Amino acid sequence: MQFRKIFLLIASALGLTSGPLLASPAAPAQVAMQSANAAPQHLPPEQVKAALAAYQQWLERLEQRHAVAGLATAVVIDDKVVYEHTFGYANATTQEPITPETVFRLASLSKAFATALTGVLVNDGKLSWDTKLADVLPFFKLKDAQAAEKATVRDILGQRLGLPRNTYDNMLEGDVSYEELVRKLDEVDMTCAVGQCYGYQNVAFSMIGDVIYAMTGDFFYRQVDKRIFLPLGMKTASYGREALESSPSWARPHHPAGPGGWRPFEPKEAYYRVAPAAGVNASLRDMEQWLIAQMGGRPDVLPTALLDVLHTPEVATPVELRATPWRRERVSDAHYALGWRVFQYGGETLVFHAGAVEGYRTMIGFFPKYHTGVVTMWNSAGAMPSGLMPMVFDSMLGLEHVDWAGVESDAPPAGTAKATSGKGKARRGTKAASGKRGHRN
Repeated sequence: MQFRKIFLLIASALGLTSGPLLASPAAPAQVAMQSANAAPQHLPPEQVKAALAAYQQWLERLEQRHAVAGLATAVVIDDKVVYEHTFGYANATTQEPITPETVFRLASLSKAFATALTGVLVNDGKLSWDTKLADVLPFFKLKDAQAAEKATVRDILGQRLGLPRNTYDNMLEGDVSYEELVRKLDEVDMTCAVGQCYGYQNVAFSMIGDVIYAMTGDFFYRQVDKRIFLPLGMKTASYGREALESSPSWARPHHPAGPGGWRPFEPKEAYYRVAPAAGVNASLRDMEQWLIAQMGGRPDVLPTALLDVLHTPEVATPVELRATPWRRERVSDAHYALGWRVFQYGGETLVFHAGAVEGYRTMIGFFPKYHTGVVTMWNSAGAMPSGLMPMVFDSMLGLEHVDWAGVESDAPPAGTAKATSGKGKARRGTKAASGKRGHRN
């Protein structure tokens, strides 16, 4: 199988020290969070080197097993791409290889672009995190009329509007338009008061596009292009299916086709209709720049004070503690921020998100304290790669080794190891990490 890779090792990594404890109004418990302005900390150089070498081996095993149609991944430390690897096919029929410039569909990783743009416009004075939806969107209603009057931009972007999880996603997949669905929110029984509980949304989240149009007179995707993509040098990033298919190299989604085989199919349109929630396309090279910016490396585009706001926990998400074997073992606290999840992973703050639509899966995560992050994208439904990122995190942090991805053959089941910081490297596991449908990420 054809592949392209760049393998770079560095001797040290810089990051951030612990900042003050922060809490949202919806989550009274205090949650540790590092400020983007804090002084850097370093991961041990030999630990970093060993982690990257191990990652290379795990990816090679993944490729040998034909576990995905194609994959692209990178590790960024202290504003530098220290590891970049691609393998497999953008199109298995033509055997077009994945390269760092191949464009993938990002699915729910798109949400962080919407919140970043919102933050930039808040800094410009165009709107506020506390702008009330009812003051801006005449069509916005909830079943509880008084709750609707209180709902803010922060509530929809922080997934705390009070609606049941994934409201109307099934109808969106059934080809009902976003415009129709967003006007039916007042038919849904609320699960809690606005701002008081977590309920992951795609349709309701995407009202931020309407808010931005109302407050700027410009289309949401144009603002993202102008304020985020272009200044960050995200040259292949775009919104929508047409833009994806117009890319010089783009990853087709794939179904399994016999042992070790993959068959491409046409991308589905549904979640492109909620662009702020799931509409971005980008290459690995684009996402490297995005990681750098999110870890504080581009304050000219995303100021550190804004990053602190975006990454501050907004509402508790206890369900995430049980979502996969690695989360059950490693994650001791879980919250949703603004377009990001915030976990306590092995005692360290991890800013994370995952996404998937049919034929695509994506993951991104970073430790603000160490300016260390990983992004991975693949163009098939297999869950095995989702276990590799926590394996890299474990190795970087010096936690006990567990084969969360199931790529190693001589190990006990994953989930049996204890998260013991700074100890152990050699123990292995077998069980592949499970995954959820991406619009639920």
